[in-house]
Amino acid sequence: MTCYVIAGPTACGKSDLALKVAKECNGEIVCMDSMQIYRYMDIGTAKPTKEEQQEIPHHMLDIVEPWESFSVAAYCSMAEACAAEIIQRGKTPVFVGGTGFYLRALRHPMAMGGTSASPETRALFEREAQETDGPQRLHAKLEMVDPVTAGRLHVNDVRRVIRALEVYAVTGKPFSDQPVLDQVKPRFSYRVISLNRERSLLYERIEQRVDQMIEMGLIKEVELLLEMGVSPHAQAMQAIGYKEIIPLIQKQCSKDEVIAQLKLNTRHYAKRQLTWMRREEDVLWLNADQPDAGMKAIQYLTRKEKEA
Repeated sequence: MTCYVIAGPTACGKSDLALKVAKECNGEIVCMDSMQIYRYMDIGTAKPTKEEQQEIPHHMLDIVEPWESFSVAAYCSMAEACAAEIIQRGKTPVFVGGTGFYLRALRHPMAMGGTSASPETRALFEREAQETDGPQRLHAKLEMVDPVTAGRLHVNDVRRVIRALEVYAVTGKPFSDQPVLDQVKPRFSYRVISLNRERSLLYERIEQRVDQMIEMGLIKEVELLLEMGVSPHAQAMQAIGYKEIIPLIQKQCSKDEVIAQLKLNTRHYAKRQLTWMRREEDVLWLNADQPDAGMKAIQYLTRKEKEA
């Protein structure tokens, strides 16, 4: 069975398109956003509104406490179970979000070898990978402990680099010494649409969204999380929109400085999301600025479905 995917950078209009596709294709939405999975983090993650969630069923939202760590492997297991249930009801799963890690893991699952997973270790590497030069640093670490595997993996093949580092951290032996297993096949097939916008228009939307989040109470949302006992160093609090606010609450900078930094970081994040998506194969790119983008998306998905 085939799942649909609507990806792209933050603020490009994924949620609006997802609602149109889900209505037209008898679908239900599955979150593919690494921060919308957390409870109590609504404003800074641009989580779908209650009205939108009532309009079309949404899954994989609010499934993790903000003080808990969460791995890509855990996401895949839960998301695939959601997709299976949706398909069993005769509907189509519509994955929506900009987390390239999740999409890559769903489309290209990895053999785990003879080594058990270490969610805590993997989460640390995954967090580092989200940083600006994270993939390069991770690949350099792998070169030091397992040059054979590092030589086989491109610096942008982040998931496999992380898996190799995880294996070494757990066993003390290089991944290249582990048993070689056949490639794991994905549980479902995925038809992927990625939205984009002209760069200046995308950045304008990002800045408007940041201003709107501040007006909606983002600072108070972060304050409440800290009051709940969530550590400033928790995985969830490293999300853009949260880590920038913490210094303001701690009176280390001004509100204007925080807003400017948040806008800058979000623009940089959007560029990284686009870089991730350009690595994916078999993707239909759509310009969300075009009025017929929704129609083209639906035509592409339904046409491909008939050809299957």
